Order: sequence, then structure tokens, then C-alpha cells
Amino acid sequence: MSTSAAAAAAAADIADLVADVWHLYMRLVRANVRMPVFVVISIVQPMLWVLLFGPLFQSVTALPGFGARSYVQYLAPGIAVMTALFGAAYSGMGMLADIDRGVLDRLLATPVARGALLAARVLLSATQVVVQSGIILLVAAAIGARPHGGIAGVAVVLLVAGLLGAACAAFSNALALLARRQEVIIAVMNFVALPATFLSTMMMSGNLMPAWIHSAALFNPVNWAVVAARGAFEGDWQRLPQGLALLAAFALLAAVLATASFRRYRRSG
Repeated sequence: MSTSAAAAAAAADIADLVADVWHLYMRLVRANVRMPVFVVISIVQPMLWVLLFGPLFQSVTALPGFGARSYVQYLAPGIAVMTALFGAAYSGMGMLADIDRGVLDRLLATPVARGALLAARVLLSATQVVVQSGIILLVAAAIGARPHGGIAGVAVVLLVAGLLGAACAAFSNALALLARRQEVIIAVMNFVALPATFLSTMMMSGNLMPAWIHSAALFNPVNWAVVAARGAFEGDWQRLPQGLALLAAFALLAAVLATASFRRYRRSG
């Protein structure tokens, strides 16, 4: 096969993959629209975090070394990241539902690109957390938070939320494919998400953390996301490249794990 023919075939394969991802993505979007109560709850809950946590912990900014005068300003990018973490943590439940109902096996009997079956779910989770994070920033702005990084800073916060959401969704779907039980997904994701939240600077300045928590935060992907998002929100771009690179590597690792889990599921079926 000539080089031009190989390139044309590769382009056709990519076009087919994109089309399959789009159709499967829209299927998932329609399924979510049919259950608006879950969409509303997923948006309202993070809004309450901002509205409640902001005034509740405002006094901690008076502590020497906290490094911020407004807790809402400090909290806004952190809650955007928290939304991404918890919003995508249970993405695997949808995959599990498709497995239990036999939908996944029926899709595997079609010519649909295998990678599209995972990619569509990850893309949906990333889209949802980006929208939720955008709403969080709007609510935070209404009560005093200001993005000193401008539109570019807001865009980076949403990018960071999308990357973390995609990584969490990929990991959650990998769990669904390996364990095939709701209890396992809920237990593992709760076990991972809650410690990851509190072993980060999401709600407390690193200057006021115990030394061992500060050290653990350096290896925490959630903290990488928080640091990158807060830096962009405040217009401090120095640590952004490192944070984005680490977060992208984490998302890639989660995607590799999800792909390997999917291959194992196909072999076991």
C-alpha cells in the first residue's frame, strides 16, 4: 500500500471513530436529559458548597500565613476541582448499567469502534464537569470572587476540571469493567475521593497544613489540579505548566487503565 493510500485509510478510520464517539455521546446526553432531577442535583450541590463554605470559613483568612484575604476567592477554583472529582467519580455506574442490561454486549456486536464506547462516556463526564465548574465560578463571582487571570484564567480552570473529570471517569469505568458491582465502585471511589480532597489545598492553605499532609499533597493529582486552577484564577502562571503536565499524564494513565480493563472484559465475554 502506498503512503498516500495508507494516510487516506488512517484518516477514514479517524473520521469513523469521531463519528462513533459523537453518536454514542449524544445517546448518553439524551439519557441524562430524560432524568433532569440528577442533572439539577449535580449542579445545585456544588453551588451550595460555595454559598455555605465561603461565609462559614471566612475567618480562617485571618490566620497568619493563610495568604488570602477572601475565602470565597480562595475557595472558588478549589470547589470547581471538587466538582470535577465527585461529578465524574461515579461515571462507571452508567457503564455497569449497560453491562447488566446487555447493552454493551449488543454494541460490541455492531461495527462501532471499540474505543468509542469508552471515549463517549469519558467525554460526557468531562463535559458535565466543565459545565458544573463554569456555574460554580459564576456563583462565586456573584458573592465576590474575581478571576484575576481574566478569561484565560477561567478557561484554564475549566480545562483543569475537564482533565481531572476525564481521568476520574476513566478510572471509574475501569472499575466497572473489572468489578461489575455497584458496591465496589461506590466503596473504592469514596475511599479514593475523600482522602484526595483533604490531602490537598482545596480548602486550606498549604502553609497551615501539618508537614506530612503538605508532603502527601505533592503526590496528589487532585492537588495538582487545585494548584493549577488556583494559579490560573489568580493570574499566577508560574506553576501552571508543571501542574497541567502532571494532570495530563495522570489522565493518560487512567485512560490506559480503562483501555486495558475494556480489553479484559471483551476477552472474558
